[in-house]
Amino acid sequence: GGGSWGTALAVHLGRLGLAPRLWARDTTLVGLMRSKRENSWYLPDIPLPETLTVTSDLAEALGGAGLAIVAVPSHAFDAVMEVAAPHLGGGVTILSATKGLEPERSRRMSEVASARCPGSPIAVLSGPTFAREVALGLPTAAVVASADPDVAKALQHRLSSPEFRLYTNRDVLGVEIGGALKNAIAIATGISDGLRLGENARAALITRGLAEITRLGVALGASPATFAGLAGIGDLVLTCTGSLSRNHALGLALARGKTFEQARGETRMV
Repeated sequence: GGGSWGTALAVHLGRLGLAPRLWARDTTLVGLMRSKRENSWYLPDIPLPETLTVTSDLAEALGGAGLAIVAVPSHAFDAVMEVAAPHLGGGVTILSATKGLEPERSRRMSEVASARCPGSPIAVLSGPTFAREVALGLPTAAVVASADPDVAKALQHRLSSPEFRLYTNRDVLGVEIGGALKNAIAIATGISDGLRLGENARAALITRGLAEITRLGVALGASPATFAGLAGIGDLVLTCTGSLSRNHALGLALARGKTFEQARGETRMV
């Protein structure tokens, strides 16, 4: 995906000395990234590594790949996986870097990937990760989760660096639920901050929001410990308080009286 997160991960992979291929649907964006060697739409002023290939051709992006990192909006995840699946062999590991649930059936991204690519190793990447900070090489810790611990450990070894530390987890469900549901709490804290309800109110929303997310996750079969870690409280706190949080910014806009459509129209981000 050629958005901010997909681009940031591509920059990180280039920093590791790898030769990533970045796919973007929009041919105009692809042309700009090729000519300017930066993603001026979603991640401006950050140079793309020389080893990075940018393409709008999925066959080119995925041909011969051993790892496919999928970082597209959750509402587009299934459609992208549908067209990508023919280019993914059974041995290609699929790593979902998308947070959210499928709008139509409320499936998690790992469930969508498994349905489109049965038999492929599946993992998810989540945690408190602002794309710009990852692209800048600032210290970041995140979680890579897979039902197969060997897959998670292999990805940890392959993708970690001194500034990008990965922890493994087998609780895929909990990691994905934490990454999806924190967005609602972040919007609520944005609304609270926009209405100037105070820092006490913000702390209450975050704390009680974490309690609700944990209860729901456990009811679905997740481990409560997951929500006390990076994919739970870590991601929640960053999204509810960070200056780069899109969901917190959405809440602020709603508090100022803008409609949801107006607030979304002010940014290319989803």
